[in-house]
Amino acid sequence: MRKLAGAVDVLNHAVAMTVRWLVLAMALIQFAIVVIRYAFGVNSIAAQESVLYLHAAIFMLGAGYTLAVDKHVRVDVFYAKVSAAKRRAIDITGHCLLLIPAMLALLYWSWASVMNSWTILEGPISVGGLQAVFLMKSLTPLFCVLLLLQSLAHLTRLLTEPVHPEPPLGGRL
Repeated sequence: MRKLAGAVDVLNHAVAMTVRWLVLAMALIQFAIVVIRYAFGVNSIAAQESVLYLHAAIFMLGAGYTLAVDKHVRVDVFYAKVSAAKRRAIDITGHCLLLIPAMLALLYWSWASVMNSWTILEGPISVGGLQAVFLMKSLTPLFCVLLLLQSLAHLTRLLTEPVHPEPPLGGRL
């Protein structure tokens, strides 16, 4: 199980190292859109939609990696002040009762929409936009799968690794 958890970490890391280049592409495209619009008075809906697509890909495909490196937003007011054993219990509860069920529900309820979009090769959001809404909708199940796998990897570690003792002074730096 721990080898599988490690493989999930590697997968999400590889996805993140690929997706990070989309940030540069998105910034460059957005810069070009602004320059072309204000310098030459030309506008491209397809270019604007490409920024939207890249933005969606960055956040949806990067979510698993963000969980892997423990950078998801959480309410730290209580979490930071409890013992390692209680943090572990909170994490296990969060994975089992919130994250995993939410991702399974989203995967289930979005699947028909994604399949329908692929069946008709759903076209642009706006007239003159990209002919690839079906690709953007495909990000939803990928998001669910990557986050589910990472959640299961975390859960595996939480359930199999021993609780580490508290650091001196009882807090994190």
